[in-house]
Amino acid sequence: MKKRTVSLCALALLSVGLIGGHVSGNQPPRDSVAAAEKQFGVDFESQMVDVGEVSLHVVFAGPADGKPVILLHGYPEFWYAWRGPMAVLAKAGFRVIAPDQRGYNRSDKPADVAAYRLDKLAGDVVGLADALGYQKFFLAGHDFGGQVAWWTLLLHPERVEKSVVINKEHPLAAADYQTQEDEIDWYATFLQIPSVPGYVGRLGNWVLLEKTLRATSLPGTFPDADLDQFRSAWDNDGAINSMGKWYRANKDFQMEIGAGRISTPTMMIIAADDAFTPIDLARRNARFLDNGWVNELDTGTHWVIQEKPELIGHLLAEFYLSVDTRSGPPALDNGSHLP
Repeated sequence: MKKRTVSLCALALLSVGLIGGHVSGNQPPRDSVAAAEKQFGVDFESQMVDVGEVSLHVVFAGPADGKPVILLHGYPEFWYAWRGPMAVLAKAGFRVIAPDQRGYNRSDKPADVAAYRLDKLAGDVVGLADALGYQKFFLAGHDFGGQVAWWTLLLHPERVEKSVVINKEHPLAAADYQTQEDEIDWYATFLQIPSVPGYVGRLGNWVLLEKTLRATSLPGTFPDADLDQFRSAWDNDGAINSMGKWYRANKDFQMEIGAGRISTPTMMIIAADDAFTPIDLARRNARFLDNGWVNELDTGTHWVIQEKPELIGHLLAEFYLSVDTRSGPPALDNGSHLP
């Protein structure tokens, strides 16, 4: 589905909600860790970690002595979106680390909008590594988590051994980019309004977010049981409001990054039918990668990490384990030979 269709659908749902919807909140707490263990048969553990300015709720999988992989979720997700790839990486021997980023689910939620700037979010990533005793780590980010990954690479390149960015363009890739149709991005407009997104988000038992996720994903990606986990996370301590602050804080965010070159070995993954990041925009990422490439999948949508968790997990594992990252994607058989 094209972004214009998604956006108009979302705005229509917003109008219906404001006219005749009902507000729901106070979602019951849910054990996302136990749910992930039941789905994928891997042990997950969680704890709060002080990363400097804030404390983050972090979920771990894999052997304690494995090489560290930090996974960054996007909007409107939380750590749970990565549970499938986490299971694959854990079985391959990595120590997998998936935080709820600041403002989300059980992590701290600063009141100041400026606390959600991208340099602060990138600081949380290295702060998490510091707190866990890792000088170097592998990194992957999806959606807005991909934007955080880009800024971590730009501001702290010495800390990241290899990186993967999924379905999110480089900060400079959109310069002079002309869309092919008249698009209204409801995320970029609606979420700029203080307080209102939190109210509207709850209308009809979170129908706006539910419909947007289901309309832009492969059928069956977001069953009711998983959406219950997301609803609980959105409602947790008013997270829906602090989640929106990411967009308000970074609407006009700027830092001097020169040409924005990325020297860290980096693979950018773009799914076949991404409603939010057009493939031709994603291809522009290649111009910023000194040691990487854009890997175009023939399947999946913007939510590919949940649609195709084994594929994504194996792509990450193969890339992190590969010796030569300069010659393009490693030969893959969907990772079937990995443990």
